[in-house]
Amino acid sequence: MKFKIFNKIKAIGLSSIILISTSCSDFLDVNETPNNPTAVPPSALLPTALSGSAFANSNELNRFASTIMSVTYGAANDPAAWDIYNTDGADFGNQWRFEIYNGALINYERLLETSEDLNANSYKGIAKIMKAYTFALTTDSWGDVPYSEALQGDANPQPRIDSQKDIYLGNPSSNIQSLFDLVKEGLSDLDKESSVDPGVDDIAYGFPQYSDKIANWKRAGNSLLLKLAIQISRVEPEKARQIITEVIQGNNYIVNNSQDLTIKFGGQVGSQAPTHTYTNVSSFRNDLMISTRFVNLLKGLNDPRLPKFVTKPGTDYVTVDNGARGLTLPATATWSRFSSYVTGVNGEGPVRLLANFQRAFILAEAAVRLGTPGDPQALYTEGIRASMSSAGLTESEIDGYFAANPQVVTLSGTTEDRIRQIITQKYIAQYGNGLEQWNDWRRTGYPVLAQHQNAVGVDGTRPVRTPYINEEISRNPNFPDNVYSNVKVWWDID
Repeated sequence: MKFKIFNKIKAIGLSSIILISTSCSDFLDVNETPNNPTAVPPSALLPTALSGSAFANSNELNRFASTIMSVTYGAANDPAAWDIYNTDGADFGNQWRFEIYNGALINYERLLETSEDLNANSYKGIAKIMKAYTFALTTDSWGDVPYSEALQGDANPQPRIDSQKDIYLGNPSSNIQSLFDLVKEGLSDLDKESSVDPGVDDIAYGFPQYSDKIANWKRAGNSLLLKLAIQISRVEPEKARQIITEVIQGNNYIVNNSQDLTIKFGGQVGSQAPTHTYTNVSSFRNDLMISTRFVNLLKGLNDPRLPKFVTKPGTDYVTVDNGARGLTLPATATWSRFSSYVTGVNGEGPVRLLANFQRAFILAEAAVRLGTPGDPQALYTEGIRASMSSAGLTESEIDGYFAANPQVVTLSGTTEDRIRQIITQKYIAQYGNGLEQWNDWRRTGYPVLAQHQNAVGVDGTRPVRTPYINEEISRNPNFPDNVYSNVKVWWDID
């Protein structure tokens, strides 16, 4: 089996929190039911599943997306290849297995089975919401993927590949449930009486500051519906409008930063967030620095989040332009990197899966593009303020920025002009979540990004999907072997 040596850290870091593992010979079998105890309690499965989703969001796929989206510069190893748009089927194998199919997803499946036996509806609801989140992340990255027939073990070792359209919208004739219906089922379960509720095993909302974790999960589930709807809004505007309007009318979604769906990690080596481990602890910490392009964007907007987002060891930020080759890099101790906003002070993160600012920008875009309820300007302003507050700016600092930069914080111009403003600010706010930045760019074309220097890739253009895993193509004849990184996914019509 082919391993990239610089991928090993991901497997090592995640192995300490994954309960279920498979043999190397079955490395990428998305239907292999891993060996595990016959009765694992929900309280053991939930944190493992949640951390798996957080790794999938913030680990190697995040480094890939952040680099091709001109947020980070790839100085070495895989990031250096991605910086000039090179990616192939040898990438992301550990993510496919450890963090997604035989990580988070199989644990959500087991959690559903165990919760059904115990009538633990709270756990069932969370599992369905997060299973939908994780499958959405997977299909958004790869396009058509195993979905309705995945996770069945030996009963179906070579699952079919479901189309992204069917995964999002469902297909009753093929027994495919839509992601929207899966989330709604989860929300319905959360409304039922439960034999047991999560406690500290809920590493999203199971902390003392959250007085009602189930209420927060309901808000998170409805906010996920908003995210899924805006994702398909270019190809299915009526469906997107319907879902978003229903959620708005239900009035039970994330509305302040304290309700964000985030996954927290520990502050000790071996339990820290993946971004911190890779960029501060591992032997690969000098693979990445922040891109000159991202720093210049924030400088041009006089954005006060820049020093909150990016480290500045000296008198100025030390960055490199994307795709630059043949230069002597600055001393690594001077590099500008992800700040504690992304990594946490001691590596605790959090990983932000669904944020208040994200919800506000989604509703602002939907109001402009789809005519859904809400004032686009008020929602746009709310998104910027929520992001700045999350970054650690005070109310007076935010007010000062708004007063001094009306051209930035005021929507103006055509529909496209306003969409460009909204998505550009959302791109800045999603700093540290490269996958969401990449999703928005693919479906809207914003922010406008110049090509990287020395771009190669399939045709010299920025990748619009991750290629299928080589080993999956070899073991499952349902996988096509001719889908490259320049082939758009279904919802990408920009």
